[in-house]
Amino acid sequence: MMIGKNMDYAQQSIGKPALLLLLFIGIFYGLFVWSSSIGNPFNAVQKESICTPSNTTTDIYVPQQDELEKALSKASMANRTVIIAIVNKAYADQDVRADTTMLDLFLESFWLGVETRPLLDHLLLVAVDQTAYDRCQFLRLNCYKLETDGVDFGGEKIYMSEDFIKMMWRRTHFLMEVLKRGYNFIFSDTDVMWLRNPFSQLSKNETEDLQISTDMFFGDPWSEKQLINTGFYYIRSNNKTITLLNTWYSKKDNSTGQKEQDVLSNLIKGGIIKQLNLTVRFLDTLYFSGFCQASKDFRAVTTVHANCCRSITAKVKDLKAVLNDWKRFKKISSYRRLANVTENLRWSEHLGCRNSWGSVNKSTSTHA
Repeated sequence: MMIGKNMDYAQQSIGKPALLLLLFIGIFYGLFVWSSSIGNPFNAVQKESICTPSNTTTDIYVPQQDELEKALSKASMANRTVIIAIVNKAYADQDVRADTTMLDLFLESFWLGVETRPLLDHLLLVAVDQTAYDRCQFLRLNCYKLETDGVDFGGEKIYMSEDFIKMMWRRTHFLMEVLKRGYNFIFSDTDVMWLRNPFSQLSKNETEDLQISTDMFFGDPWSEKQLINTGFYYIRSNNKTITLLNTWYSKKDNSTGQKEQDVLSNLIKGGIIKQLNLTVRFLDTLYFSGFCQASKDFRAVTTVHANCCRSITAKVKDLKAVLNDWKRFKKISSYRRLANVTENLRWSEHLGCRNSWGSVNKSTSTHA
């Protein structure tokens, strides 16, 4: 019994100094860490800088490493500019009677265009259905799948139908999200043929917020009376342009019977450019042309849009003719002795699109 008591006493006598020693070490370590944080505040700043990107405002850019941010970052140029096109099954998948698709023609134009091939690295193809996304992946492009609950955007949408209008507004909402993330972009419909690098004709003046194509050009690039077309435009990300797209999208539920292009046109006529202190350039159809008003000069034309057309079948037919005309121009202009002949070259007639307006089969209607 005496031995047991002596052992208990020994354990207690040893344990108390050990506890005091541990307590002392803990206090000393806490003081060391506290003094280090005061002496070297860079540690805290460094952690904060990882979450807060430089040269951006919180209104424009919220860093999120989600799938969209990854896709945008991968496609982006050094100055945070991307090229965006939106595609669905009707534009990406061949009909049983077709020998090509709108998407195929769109990509072919990058191959045939002047200084356009490298731009494919910066093209983000946004697929609104699984078939279009699978096709994009197969082509090894930069792809992003845009999910929309409760809506099937896979099939061809009849011009001005309810689903067509929903798809146009969904597109506007997506593009607004891209701006908010701090990316500038060219948006291009896939029925736009890129025959030259558009950056060679677009203004490099960073004070110009929006450069937008027109159906008809009336000579003044600053006139708000121009007939705009939202199928091709270049927009810079800043607070003014984000407000523009926010305002534009906010009209969605109060614009029955109007497509998103009509709503933006009305906002411009209503003075929103001045209200937001925007600088907007309306693009000359000599360079950024279309079927509504074709460029008269093959030596200047940059893009050709199959606007003023009603069906995918008609668009494909006439855009194939556009690419053939372009190949003919390139062939002739390659011979020095025939260089002057290119002045008189004219586009083939857009017979498919012209006749599409009289088509009885409205199921093949699409936007102009």
